[in-house]
Amino acid sequence: MPDQKRPEEEDYFSKRDAEKKAALKADLDAKASAAARAQAALLHHMKCGKCGGDLASRLFKGVEIDVCPDCGSVLLDPGELEQLAGHESDSSVLETLAGFFTAGSKSK
Repeated sequence: MPDQKRPEEEDYFSKRDAEKKAALKADLDAKASAAARAQAALLHHMKCGKCGGDLASRLFKGVEIDVCPDCGSVLLDPGELEQLAGHESDSSVLETLAGFFTAGSKSK
C-alpha cells in the first residue's frame, strides 16, 4: 500500500485545512467590516443624525460644537460636554446651554 494515507493523517490535514480556512474567513470578514465602517463614516460625516441635514461648526464658550441649522440638533464630540460644564454650578451650565440651543433653533 504505497502512498496511501492513514485515517489519522487524513484527519490531521483536514482539520488543519479547516482551521486555515476559518482564519482566512475571519480575516476577510474583519477587513470587510472595517471597509464598511469607513464607507459609512464618509457618507455620514458632518450629517445630522436626526434629520440628515449638513452640520455647521460653531464656537461656543471656546469649544467647537456641531449644530444642525435645519432642526437645531447639537452634536458634541467626546469630552466637549465636560469642557463646557467646567467648574461652574450645574444650574448655570444648564441655563447657559438651554439659552444657546433655543437661540440656535429655527422658530416654527
